[in-house]
Amino acid sequence: MPEVSVLDVRLYGEKIATLTLIPGERTLFAFDKPYIDNPERPTLSLSFEDQYGQLLTDFRPVSVRVPPFFANLLPEGPLRTYLAERAGVSDRREYFLLWVLGRDLPGALAIAPADGEAWPALNDEDNEEARRKRRTNTLRFSLAGVQLKFSAINNPGKGGGLTIPADGVGGSWIVKLPSQLYDGVPENEFSMMSLAARIGMEVPDVQLLDMDAIDGLPEGMRTLKGQSLAVRRFDRSEIGPVHIEDFAQVFGVWPEDKYKRASARNIATVLGVEAGDEGVREFIRRLVFNTLIGNADMHLKNWSVIYRDRRKATLAPAYDFVSTIAYIEDEFAAIKYARTKRMRDFSLDELRYLAAKAHLPEKPVVDTARETVARFRDDWPEAKKTLPIAPEVASAIDAHLKKLALVSEA
Repeated sequence: MPEVSVLDVRLYGEKIATLTLIPGERTLFAFDKPYIDNPERPTLSLSFEDQYGQLLTDFRPVSVRVPPFFANLLPEGPLRTYLAERAGVSDRREYFLLWVLGRDLPGALAIAPADGEAWPALNDEDNEEARRKRRTNTLRFSLAGVQLKFSAINNPGKGGGLTIPADGVGGSWIVKLPSQLYDGVPENEFSMMSLAARIGMEVPDVQLLDMDAIDGLPEGMRTLKGQSLAVRRFDRSEIGPVHIEDFAQVFGVWPEDKYKRASARNIATVLGVEAGDEGVREFIRRLVFNTLIGNADMHLKNWSVIYRDRRKATLAPAYDFVSTIAYIEDEFAAIKYARTKRMRDFSLDELRYLAAKAHLPEKPVVDTARETVARFRDDWPEAKKTLPIAPEVASAIDAHLKKLALVSEA
């Protein structure tokens, strides 16, 4: 391959920047001048703006990896290792993973080699057909995260089923397959998302599917037991992709730091500036709700903003609501609220402190928390009867609720 390689970064189909790999395994990121000079430019990320909202344009090179914003577009953990093996590259060579996966990324981004540069041969026996198959097979797993999931399209012939495209590109649904470690995770998430919608949170369409209702699954996946979960993608619309970014991207932290580099208070501070009063109230609803159900995995990547007008950030619809305490006993939230991570200590006083430090008015924060607890109490008994909540999940949540300061106070 050439000593210097360039990937184009496209936002809503327009080239706005480049990622350049230079000798020494260093990656340079640079915005194009037309994007810099455009006063109406669409927002790529809040992390590329200073405290006054001005675009940052001076970036240091990154060794081996790509800058944090782009690293957060890639899958994590064992899934990344699996994908890298299929692509024939090291899982730390993020530039090449972006090259392979860049055609169907979260949001309105696409990344492709400049001037049609060919995917490099990774061994002496590589030919173009082998490289094409490797790219296609890998792309089908391209969505960020650690869970095995795919982008899929409607399949009217399956009576409401879905099809995973052969080339891995396109689709307005995300399909999450059953967990190999824990029973009933799709049913758990479907139930928690449905309950959140009943309580008034903004939730995308969700549905449970039998595995045989999904066409195009890769070889070996049909052996997984249980139902899968389909979630309508809120970063896709009838007129094209809608840009989003998660809060690991907003704060410019590496994916592996999603549990430790920021807090709920930091997220609330950003939303207070960017999303206004309703965005903050929705954030408090979700923060309280996930505490009530015992979701100990609401890390930075499980909160996102969306750019519906291409420029202004608002809180994106909810996702990844799962009662994790049903599988792993844990009394600590994924990130700090403000002073504590202990869920039982998340109290009205902690909320008042969060509001003060995030420069938010106290009354709507506290009132929203009280209202969410009250609505949860009203809806939970019926939810246990009408949603596919396993008895052990319901029992774990019931026991958890008795420990929470917020429940006794509100």
